[in-house]
Amino acid sequence: MTPLWKIDTNLPLGTPFEPGARHDVVVVGAGLTGLTTAVMLTRAGLDVAVIEAGQVAELATGGNTGKLSLLQGKRLAEIRRHHPAALVRAYVDANRDGMEWLTAFADHAGVSYTWRPDHSYAQTPDGLAMVRAQHDAAREAGLSTRMLAPGDLGTTPFPVAGAVVLDDQVTIDPVTVSRALVDEFLAEGGTLHTGIRATGAHAFPNARVETAEGPIFGEHIVLATGSPILDRGLYFTKVSGMRSYCVSFRVPGEVVESTYLSVDGPTRSIRPVTDADGPGGTAQLVVGGNDHPVGRSASEAALVDDLVSWTLEHFPGAEETNRWSAQDYQSHNQIPFVGAMPRGLGAIRFATGYAKWGLSNAPAAALRLTAEILGTNRGDRPRWMTLLGTRLTVPADLAKGAVEGAKVAAAATSGWIKAESTPVPVPRPAEGEGVVANRAGVPVAVSTVDGVTRAVSAVCTHLGGVLDWNDAECTWDCPLHASRFAPDGTRIEGPALNDLKRLPRTPES
Repeated sequence: MTPLWKIDTNLPLGTPFEPGARHDVVVVGAGLTGLTTAVMLTRAGLDVAVIEAGQVAELATGGNTGKLSLLQGKRLAEIRRHHPAALVRAYVDANRDGMEWLTAFADHAGVSYTWRPDHSYAQTPDGLAMVRAQHDAAREAGLSTRMLAPGDLGTTPFPVAGAVVLDDQVTIDPVTVSRALVDEFLAEGGTLHTGIRATGAHAFPNARVETAEGPIFGEHIVLATGSPILDRGLYFTKVSGMRSYCVSFRVPGEVVESTYLSVDGPTRSIRPVTDADGPGGTAQLVVGGNDHPVGRSASEAALVDDLVSWTLEHFPGAEETNRWSAQDYQSHNQIPFVGAMPRGLGAIRFATGYAKWGLSNAPAAALRLTAEILGTNRGDRPRWMTLLGTRLTVPADLAKGAVEGAKVAAAATSGWIKAESTPVPVPRPAEGEGVVANRAGVPVAVSTVDGVTRAVSAVCTHLGGVLDWNDAECTWDCPLHASRFAPDGTRIEGPALNDLKRLPRTPES
């Protein structure tokens, strides 16, 4: 599953890693958060190193839809439901500053993008109340949104019962802008190491990041890894890992000119792609949605097929070009977590919880992280940094966390029960399939991918959840806190730090 943005893309590999090297700042992760933070800090004259386990824009950034919007579906209404208007405005102001920084960078770097109206829409009349709530929250936060009835929308090939629209939002190629960020970062003297996997971070006695190749030292450390790779603060319990899916199509005739995101389910996201905001070639359409908690889907492949069926129904003649998915994290209190890591002695910082809106939240987080690292006077910082950084936990946040905790506990229990009910030997899985079985009381994950059958431990190396097979991406996913592993047990993402134990196959399994 390769994102549209990664077709024929040559991404920089950086320089060889030198264990023991020292820098002012070490950033872990070469996605949008890590790269925007690194560029801001190098512009300020600091010596910055970025390390990345995979390649630039490896995970969430490379799987982004490329929609940069302050409207954000129903997000503002969801925040406003449990928080004061001042906090919603602060969230919008942060995202506005993030958007302005990224578009200004794109202008500076010669990365093209497109201004488009963005719509939060209801697919049925049942969703109209949420559309109105989104409009009210957006207006209260200072956005010039407009309510639209179906007749005001013109002709849309898919069902729309009503919408709220915000003009002058952006579509951009997330991988192209990531590559431009790397180009400036390296030109300004930054250091990039790809293929270097972080295995931990410490503040004492010297701030450092541990890697599989040895330590790298920095006075400041930024964990731009989606879910933090440290359990300090228990942030893995304060966010939910969500996967969503995208399919790109060549569509006969004209492609829609605006962007759309439904506020009712099943989620549908529509984004046109042109030469100005995509990889070039024939104009395309990206359709996304069907998000779900990681590791808690009966069939991820069925969710992708559902997007294809929906598109063919409403865009007859559409021809699929690419399909992919991405993982992001949503905080239980709806606002991203950004700042100093507990017990990090002020040397370790992190950012997480963008709820799929990383194109604006990532540079906003980078602005705040940079201000903290540079020691910018609080009085000189935008007010939103203070408001978001000192928000209070409200009863609704605790309730949502309790509900998610109950779901995690249920997933933990059901995973072990299911594994115990399927003893080895098991038939060799068909191509692209995986099964969890019980071998002497230990859950074993057996899969066949590219003709190779492998057996690994089915127990997540984070907190012991039994893994679930992802049949769309052929990965082992943890339903507890969203760690993911390749068929051979290699860790891909999430709070887990270690690979799964590889097991010898028996003749039966």
